[in-house]
Amino acid sequence: MSSLSRELVFLILQFLDEEKFKETVHKLEQESGFFFNLKYFEDEVHNGNWDEVEKYLSGFTKVDDNRYSMKIFFEIRKQKYLEALDKHDRSKAVDILVKDLKVFASFTEELFKEITQLLTLENFRENEQLSKYGDTKSARAIMLVELKKLIEANPLFRDKLQFPNLRNSRLRTLINQSLNWQHQLCKNPRSNPDIKTLFVDHSCGQQNGARAPSPANNPLLGSLPKAGCFPPLGAHGPFQATSVPVPVPLAGWMSNPPAVAHPAVSGGPIGLGAPSIPAALKHPRTPPTSASVDYPSGDSDHASKRKAIAISDEVNLPVNVLPVSFPGHGHSQAFDGPDDLPKTLARTLNQGSSPMSMDFHPIQQMLLLVGTNVGDIALWEVGSRERLILRNFKVWNVGACPVHLQAALGKDPRVSVNRIIWSPDGALFGVAYSRCVVQIYTYHGRDDVRQHLEIDAHVGSVNDLAFSYPNKQRCLITCGEDKTIKVWDAVTGIKQYTFEGHEASVYSICPHFKENIQFIFSTALDGKIKAWLYDNVGSRVDYDAPGHGCTTMAYSADGTRLFSCGTSKDGESHIVEWNESEGTVKRTYQGFRKRSSIVIQFDTTRNRYLAAGDDYSIKIWDMDNIQLLTSIDADGNLPASPRIRFNKDGSLLAVSANENGIKILANPDGLRLLRNYETISFDASRTSETASKPSVSAISAAAAASSAGIADRVASIVAISGMNGDARILGDVKPGINEETNDKSKVWKLTEINDPSQCQSLKLPEHLKVTKISRLIYTNSGSAILALSSNATHLLWKWQRNDRISCGKATASVSPQLWQPPSGILMTNDVADTNAEDAIPCFALSKNDSYVMSASGGKISLFNMMTFKTMTTFMPPPPAATFLAFHPQDNNIIAIGMDDSTIQIYNVRVDEVKSKLKGHSKRITGLAFSHVLNVLVSSGADAQLCVWNSDGWEKQKTKLLQIPAGKATTAQSDTRVQFHQDQTHFLVVHETQLAIFEATKLECLRQWVPHESAAPISHATLSCNSKLVYASFFDASVRIFTAAHLQMYCRISPLAYLSPNVSNPNVHPLVIASHPQEPNQFALGLSDGGVHVLEPLESEGKWGVPPPMDNGSTSSLAAGAAVSDQPQR
Repeated sequence: MSSLSRELVFLILQFLDEEKFKETVHKLEQESGFFFNLKYFEDEVHNGNWDEVEKYLSGFTKVDDNRYSMKIFFEIRKQKYLEALDKHDRSKAVDILVKDLKVFASFTEELFKEITQLLTLENFRENEQLSKYGDTKSARAIMLVELKKLIEANPLFRDKLQFPNLRNSRLRTLINQSLNWQHQLCKNPRSNPDIKTLFVDHSCGQQNGARAPSPANNPLLGSLPKAGCFPPLGAHGPFQATSVPVPVPLAGWMSNPPAVAHPAVSGGPIGLGAPSIPAALKHPRTPPTSASVDYPSGDSDHASKRKAIAISDEVNLPVNVLPVSFPGHGHSQAFDGPDDLPKTLARTLNQGSSPMSMDFHPIQQMLLLVGTNVGDIALWEVGSRERLILRNFKVWNVGACPVHLQAALGKDPRVSVNRIIWSPDGALFGVAYSRCVVQIYTYHGRDDVRQHLEIDAHVGSVNDLAFSYPNKQRCLITCGEDKTIKVWDAVTGIKQYTFEGHEASVYSICPHFKENIQFIFSTALDGKIKAWLYDNVGSRVDYDAPGHGCTTMAYSADGTRLFSCGTSKDGESHIVEWNESEGTVKRTYQGFRKRSSIVIQFDTTRNRYLAAGDDYSIKIWDMDNIQLLTSIDADGNLPASPRIRFNKDGSLLAVSANENGIKILANPDGLRLLRNYETISFDASRTSETASKPSVSAISAAAAASSAGIADRVASIVAISGMNGDARILGDVKPGINEETNDKSKVWKLTEINDPSQCQSLKLPEHLKVTKISRLIYTNSGSAILALSSNATHLLWKWQRNDRISCGKATASVSPQLWQPPSGILMTNDVADTNAEDAIPCFALSKNDSYVMSASGGKISLFNMMTFKTMTTFMPPPPAATFLAFHPQDNNIIAIGMDDSTIQIYNVRVDEVKSKLKGHSKRITGLAFSHVLNVLVSSGADAQLCVWNSDGWEKQKTKLLQIPAGKATTAQSDTRVQFHQDQTHFLVVHETQLAIFEATKLECLRQWVPHESAAPISHATLSCNSKLVYASFFDASVRIFTAAHLQMYCRISPLAYLSPNVSNPNVHPLVIASHPQEPNQFALGLSDGGVHVLEPLESEGKWGVPPPMDNGSTSSLAAGAAVSDQPQR
């Protein structure tokens, strides 16, 4: 078969898999023999479908092809034989012995006799070699390890274990391109081409021949196109994006095997005993091919019904094709294009010496680390333009300073920072200096930076450093002038590995994790690229970088695409994308100037853009287009090759400038981020202005309402004037400094919003009748709101891009669409036999908005957010799920709180409960992960808080929430928890109080208690920047607090958002959700089934003015006293 015909088979395989023709896919795999689907093979072995296992194998090899094949078939048939004996099915065992195992007698007669003798034993485990045989499940798993090694070593499977790296729906894309080309050749091309068939060529001038369904009704073609273009050949769904490439393991980079190709594989004689798991498997030459994940799978009309289903971090969707032009690459985040790049100069910082390296904090995205050419390090808060710390280089422990460093500093005291970088969790940062030393600091918030480790890392310059987590151990990786790469324990500073093999100074390192493989790329000054596993075997890769010069490597944020940027000795610069599967350059980007005097720096953002500092500007490329997209001059005054760094979400870009400056560029999201920072900070200049504004009185507010029920509630709310002032010390709370009255506190007044004209409020459209909203959340993209009603039905509202909302984000100024897929189906949870209204609903949204896990008293359902189809259901009650939370690092791990007070740690991929946590006495009502502390915090209806280690799931601490005296609680009282943005503090919400806790000590730092006669709290949440707390109450009011001190500064009356025509006077919010990017926007889910979005007026931009800092404290979460809702006296 020709090469193109072979590739066509792969395209057909991809198409069949996308359409969920599972049996046909595997049949074609077997008949063509082009791709051995190891994942499918593993599933069949685990399920004991031995006939299908051998039938599938027969498409690739026969028993007598070679010794590897013989042993593969022997192990399978031996396992089948032992399972029959274990079930005491002697007749079946004899049948297997005669029909399947006798073929091996001619090769090893003694072994066949020994196998036959097992029939005479009551229990075959009496045989010494089989004495350790466990149960069927574990035996199959052990055998599968051996089978995988044999398959990988078998030459007949070479080049058949990895599916080609195809974009999603590649066959559809090719058809679209063909149709577009045919349309270009039409003599009189129509603006709306009528595609009725693919059986003959398209022509606008006449009928296309064979009759076929019209595009409007054809499921393959989808909806009618816009003028002048063809419809994409695939169904559209919500959150539409183009495709994402399938992650490709390191196998191609390691295609040149070491001398001993498969030391772990036994190529010797077959044996009776169970296959062992050799230590060499822990450091495989190639990654486990379970990474194949079958194929890149698109959405289709066939919902997957597997019991165990893996949840990807990215969603694969059909390709959209524009006329003639090639479709763009997929991206996990929506991005509007060049207009949404950070171009606007928003801040200019004066560092005092020339910046050499910069890095934004991974969580607090306005914190910028800077290292300079004189060894200084600084930490900037770019929102306030404040330099929080400035440290000059010095050796911490002079007594332990190595002699070679003392000698070098004696000759030349100049020291430069080569690299400064945060750890992925933001708890540490490291500094690599030009003089053999690496210094590691711990970060505890704001300006609290402490010395942690000082390492004499290399002889000469330390050129680069990075953090990594092999085997869940935090490590530091360095490289240097001495031609080595070293791995250090980031906690103790003990050296773990030294990698040698480069022939020149090692310039940069790039650690990465893909599937089950942890590895490190390194580049040297001579342009050599090598790759290392965390072992002592040596380099797995030896390639040349373009230009044979200094090169840095980086992955896209989603980890699927690898890029490098470098400058040769002749000054020629290159940015390229690599084909990992082959170790070759996939594309080379154009647009650099002729010569550069220093090495170009580059960065990636949003899985779509590349940026490099060159020719006195920042040059930007689309990852899928080699031509330069745009250049940004940042209002000039940039050096020839400026240093650059994006923050995590790509909204800010730090650029080094002349005269020791740093420029902060922002896109519209970044500008809002900076404005919001200014909004939250107390502005003394506006205090008197705000105080002089008349607030709406209780009488006028009540008169504005035609509904007597609402008016009555409003009157009781607004009668409680003033701010929270009466500080009370509780036994469980740290005592605070007595508050002193000063001039500022006298002029400050609580902001009261009692009228619709004082804010923006939008009631979302309703087409489905629901009784009450039980759960509410914004999608992570900020463009939609998802609600779960008490009748187990989900509602999804989407804001589409248009002239009024170019960013496509949720807003109170434009009404969204209550979205449903074309099929008209609803996402409806399984319900138990009991009344759905009595169940406790819960849901959790995956971080890419692709899946929602949900339950309403029955089984847990996994829904596809594009099609609303149920992908799988699991865990039927009892017990019933009451709270769900995705693990922050792995979408396949879910913490499930149960109504029997347990927490189950469930792996969706393997359909298995990994751990069962017991510590509560009543149902679980809240779960929150911290990826910085690696803990899970749980809360229950027992008002108890527990902290669990998320590595081993041991309980670390527990504390009972202190209920204020005189506050009665009901059996239905929920305790909710939510982590602060710093991932070390968390908000606790109970109907009797709001509280801020510190997670490591489980210590209450702040507490707010409602007035004795006030309505209880129904729900509360932190704003996206963790500066505000939004709380809803059973009297339908909403109150806004500062998160740092839990001081209320704004109160919103129900009159401001509820219609005066509301018939039920008891309508109130049951749940409140904050927008993921807009700190001043939140949504309310009401007891009558309504959902409202609220924002401050555009002219105001914020919810009033926060009160002055109490105690003169500037700490963001300082310990302090509890405060109440009682009026000031």
